[in-house]
Amino acid sequence: MDLGLKDKVALVAAASRGLGRAVAEELAAEGALLLLCSRSEEAINKAAKEIAQTTGAKVLALAADVSEAADIAKLTQFGAERLGRIDILVTNAGGPPAGQFENLSQDQWEAATRLTLFSAVELVRQVLPGMKERRWGRILNITSIAVKQPVDNLILSNSLRAAVTGFARTLANEVAPFGVTVNNIMPGYTRTERVEELAQVMAEKQAITPAEFVARWEKEIPMRRLGEPREFAALAAFLVSERASYITGTSIPVDGGWIKALI
Repeated sequence: MDLGLKDKVALVAAASRGLGRAVAEELAAEGALLLLCSRSEEAINKAAKEIAQTTGAKVLALAADVSEAADIAKLTQFGAERLGRIDILVTNAGGPPAGQFENLSQDQWEAATRLTLFSAVELVRQVLPGMKERRWGRILNITSIAVKQPVDNLILSNSLRAAVTGFARTLANEVAPFGVTVNNIMPGYTRTERVEELAQVMAEKQAITPAEFVARWEKEIPMRRLGEPREFAALAAFLVSERASYITGTSIPVDGGWIKALI
């Protein structure tokens, strides 16, 4: 199936590893032109080079901290100058730290808000005018299954991913008349570095090995396994494509059936 992504320009945040990297690889394979960012210049340049070599796509990279407005402005200006426009925005950021309410400081709450909510808001602020002017755009936010079913010991992520969802759902109605769609994907437990790090933290609290903790997760998933990043990326590519032109304002889980809710 041709997704109509050839020569579309996509900005993928936090793309040096994990789900962001997987989405970037999938879009490149579909013929999109890419602008990637992460905080580590070395890591994002390496990822861009590898994706370009594997897919033959044009892939640009720039180190940027998406919790900083100045870095986001620099990133989007770089994209406009080098690629002419941004058609597709995939917002993403490293997850905030695990922890319970009484163990988290005000500074940690503010930092997590900048990283998780502010980054999405400011990235959209920078690219939306061009999308509206061209009457075509795709905004996709990587959130979490915690939006539907909060995860213990992740109060920062649970709270702020929900805020991103509220922002996106409201924005979707505002920009729909301009041919711009806004959707969220809620990843479940997927085999990424982030999930491995969480497993390590949780396992230490319970005095078990990370492998034992992951096995507990897998027992809660009807498919009895963690997801693979490529499975997540396949849906992401569809949602930012021409084929998904009538899908907006929704949040879709990729979780192997973990969420128990009916809708």
